[in-house]
This record gives sequence, C-alpha cells and structure tokens, in this order.
Amino acid sequence: MTRSKLYVLIGTLLVAAMLLAACPAPAAPAQEAASEPAAEEAAPVDEVVEIEYWQYNFAARVDAMDQLIAQFEEANPNIKVVHNADIPYAEFRDKIAASVPAGVGPDVATLFYGWQSVWIDSGYLVPLPEDAFPPAMVSEKFSPMVQASFVEGTLYTLPTAVRALALFYNKDLMADAGLDPENPPSTLDELADQAAACTQRDDDGALVVEGFVADPSGQDHHWFREVLVRQFGGVPYSDDYSTVQYNDEAGLQAWNYLLAFHTDLATGDRDLFDGSTNAFVGGHVCFHVDGSFRLGTIANNNPDMNFGVTELPSHNGIKSTFGSYWTHGLTKKAAADQARFDAAVKFLQFITSADAGALWVDIVGELPAQLEAGSNPELLADEKLGAFAAGLEYSHATFFADESQQRQAIIDSFDMVVLTDEDPATALQIAADTDQEVLDDFWSSR
Repeated sequence: MTRSKLYVLIGTLLVAAMLLAACPAPAAPAQEAASEPAAEEAAPVDEVVEIEYWQYNFAARVDAMDQLIAQFEEANPNIKVVHNADIPYAEFRDKIAASVPAGVGPDVATLFYGWQSVWIDSGYLVPLPEDAFPPAMVSEKFSPMVQASFVEGTLYTLPTAVRALALFYNKDLMADAGLDPENPPSTLDELADQAAACTQRDDDGALVVEGFVADPSGQDHHWFREVLVRQFGGVPYSDDYSTVQYNDEAGLQAWNYLLAFHTDLATGDRDLFDGSTNAFVGGHVCFHVDGSFRLGTIANNNPDMNFGVTELPSHNGIKSTFGSYWTHGLTKKAAADQARFDAAVKFLQFITSADAGALWVDIVGELPAQLEAGSNPELLADEKLGAFAAGLEYSHATFFADESQQRQAIIDSFDMVVLTDEDPATALQIAADTDQEVLDDFWSSR
C-alpha cells in the first residue's frame, strides 16, 4: 500500500472513530464561553470539509505552507485547506481582529508567540484539545522554548519551527576592509572594532558601506533584552516576568553598547538603503543580527551574496541568544463546527510534525520545533544553520504580555537618544516604566 493510500485509510478511520464517539467541541476561552454557539454535528465522511489557514505574506513561508497543504490534501482528500497569505504583516492583526469575532476568517491562524496573551484575552483562540496535543508529548518532543505556548497551564498554540538569533556577516565587505572573512567577530569588543573598520564613507562623509546598523525595530530589541543585558551581568525580567529589571547598572551598560554604534562609532544609519535588514540583504552592511528565517530572504533576493553566519558574539564569557517562533492556533470559528474543528485539528497535527519541520527548514530557514528533526547532525553541521541550531541550547524566549507595546517601548527610547539627544539612562528608565505598565496591566487581571 502506498503512503498516500495509507494516510487516506488512516484519516477515514479516524474520522469514523470520532463520529462514533460523538466528541463535543472544546470549550472556548472563559470570557467567550457564554456567547459561543453550540457546535454543529460533524459532516459525513464522504463530504469535503473546507477550512481556512491564515498567515501574513512572507514569500518563503507561503511557499513552504503551500507544499505542506498539498501533501496534507493528498493524504486527506475529504479536507480542503484554503490558504490566505495575501495579508501584509502590518495589517495581519487588524484583519484577525475584524474577522474572528464575527465568526469568519481562519480556522487555523498563525501568530507570533508573543501575541498569544492578547489573542487569548480577545477571544480569538480556543485551547488545543489535550487528546490530540497531550502536554507531556509537547514537553518531550518539542524544543523547550515551546513551553511558552502554555498560557497559565493551558496549551493554546503549537509551532512548526523555532528560531534563534545569530550574526550574519558579508565576507566580501570584510575582505575589502582588510578583515579576515574566515574569522568573524566572536566577542562584543571584536564586533565593535570590526564594524568600525568595515565602515566606509565617501569624500562628503556619506556612508557607502555600513559596518553595523543598530536597529531595535528589527531584531535588536531582542538582542538588547535577552542577550546584551545578560552578557553584562543582568537579567531582563524577574523569573515570573512580572517585574522589569533591565534598567539596572548592567542593563545601562548593555544599552550604551547598543547605542554606541550610532552615537560614538557611527557605523550605520537606519534610514539608509531602506532599513537595516534590506541594507544587509542588498550587500551594504558588514555585520547584522538576525534570525534564521532571513536565510530564505537572502536566497530569494540576493542568491549570489557571499556571506556567513556565526553565533552571536559573547561577552564576559557569556553566550546568549533570543529564541522565538511563529505558532499556530485554532480559532473560535473552528470550534463552532465539529467537522471543521476535527479537520483543523488534523491539519494542525500535520503541520507541526517532525516531517513538516524538516521541510520548513529547507525552504524558510527556521529550525524544526520538534527535537527529532532539530537534532539532525547534518543540521548542526550546516555552515549557515549550524550557528542557529547551536544557540538553541542557551536561548531565552521572552514572555510577552503585549509584544507590540513592549517592543515599541525600546524603539521609542532608542529614538529619544539617537534623534533628540536624550540622556541614555533617562531614556532606558522611560522604556522600563512603559514596559512595567504593560506587565502590571496584564497581571492585575489574573
């Protein structure tokens, strides 16, 4: 029997078993339970059930999910998955906010893990059924950072892949500056020195090659909190994430290190070359902190770029990196219809399997969330992905009460210093106070 026929048989038996068991739909979040419609009965096995999957528009992710959907539909001919990936990132959350409460839109939606608390409180997501996603299985088979998908002990989402930060470097620009492209910076001091050496200006003083562009609107707000603060001897938050702690002396040293690329070393300008990320992808920047997902962008937009990836520079002998992930959740639209919910559960199981993670890493560049696929020796030895994989064992995934507001607090305070010459310590305190207000508001309702 072929694999596809076996999948069809298994799928048919599973659906039949669920019909016999007459399983009810899972409960929606408590704040929405009273208004939720009763789940309808499951459709007959021979009827095609249509579900919608939504993610924001990111070319490599769209390609990967299209392939996974094709595989899933071949194995499950009674399920049709509508893939909506036409929504720009900047509009994605607004589209979700407009559709899900109205009972339309996605049955399975992707989201950044840092948005979970807001989406749960807004009633967009329902808990994942424990029979399909046992907590013990998640703890055993998935990367430790996926524990962030449990919110107050309940599992709401599960990812296909996870990611960490590393240091990208342009080998050609390093060689042009007289640096050894086979020996990229391994410490923070080396990064500062090599970034300064790599920076080039024309006769009018305009930047031609940027050594390093500090940019908290990209990944540098994570680099500051979970990496630099720890490397200078601090801890960004209390263990229960109720108190901001990056505004202490260690945090100020980390803050000043990040700012120095603008204020003292003048190695980059965020307004050039359409932002720091595009500047690196376009070949205008020597060093850039980014996630493994950027590999897909480079492959698509600058495939001939001669670059390398290494672990984030250490400091005081301390290695650290930020771990994060985009994850998938089931919506209250799915929970309102038993047949659609069963199909959505099956689809979520498929796209979070080890095989799905292996496909995802090849196309997107993110690391498989399942340990089975993520511990592949070939992955660890990969000249590009190996640095990210190596960092997973010492990565930290921040708990966010509201990732957008907490990120914006760092961006705004950074701009205070760079654009208005605010005192760095004052700006950092303002960021911490704003962040603390977000945390206080979140925890006060618990």
